[in-house]
Amino acid sequence: MLNTTSLYRKIRNFQIRILPDDVLVPLEISKYDQKVVYEALHNCIAHQDYSKNSRIIVTEHPDYLQFENEGNFYEGRPDDYILGNKTPRKYRNPFLTQAMNELNMIDTMGYGIYKMHTEQARRYLPMPDYDLSEPGVVKITIYGRVVDQAYSRLLMRNKELSLEDIIALDRVQKGLLLPDETIRRLRRAGLIEGRKPNLYLSESVAKVTGKKTDYIKTRAQDDAFYAGLITDYLSKFGKASREEINTLLWDKLSDGLDDLQKTNKIRNLLTKMRRSGRIRNTGSRKASQWELAEKDAE
Repeated sequence: MLNTTSLYRKIRNFQIRILPDDVLVPLEISKYDQKVVYEALHNCIAHQDYSKNSRIIVTEHPDYLQFENEGNFYEGRPDDYILGNKTPRKYRNPFLTQAMNELNMIDTMGYGIYKMHTEQARRYLPMPDYDLSEPGVVKITIYGRVVDQAYSRLLMRNKELSLEDIIALDRVQKGLLLPDETIRRLRRAGLIEGRKPNLYLSESVAKVTGKKTDYIKTRAQDDAFYAGLITDYLSKFGKASREEINTLLWDKLSDGLDDLQKTNKIRNLLTKMRRSGRIRNTGSRKASQWELAEKDAE
């Protein structure tokens, strides 16, 4: 207890400011919540594999804390405990765990990870991240800054969001993958838009966060808009190569698409217009020359 208290006092835990929407006075919160820091540190102590004769390492970075302890995640995975629905059946160090529980240092019912997530959400900060990529080592990152203002302001305005949805939105702000079922749920709720894996906050959220310009750049227009640009170009200039059509459409396509996705989008659009009889290719497949079909030319 003395060592963990001493370590906590070494952390530079100053106040940070978050500016809510339509409010002139910023919200001030501590960079790190004391309960979250202790929960992460005490979990490392309780679950360390002491047969490895290794240290527990706490590293303070400018914007986050990282905790490392030896030993694989003992029962299940971190995700199993986030919603507070799982209780571990056993512990690696049962005597130590019992002693720490009697001193109120840890929760033996499996709610520790759940509490860390709910506390970070209450303070409008990103969720903790677990890293199990190194065999036999558990790493946890606790954020002390805002990653995306949109995420924080969204939590401020929507107090009714479930922890499950907050965790999913946290993954969106970090550019991490989501299950298809979760994507469909968030999209139905109007919280996200875009094509997997390029997901982003929806227009309603963009209005809240002041990111309207970013939203417009990443929002995709419908095919009729792009087809109209092509037919207008062909009406004026008669013909166009694939390179010319790429130049015409490239900057107008969603910024949420990478280069390969943009290339495929244009190819599929030309194929669709050709099959519908609106345009035709008078060149070859490798050196295409697109022009309007006769009915559209008239």
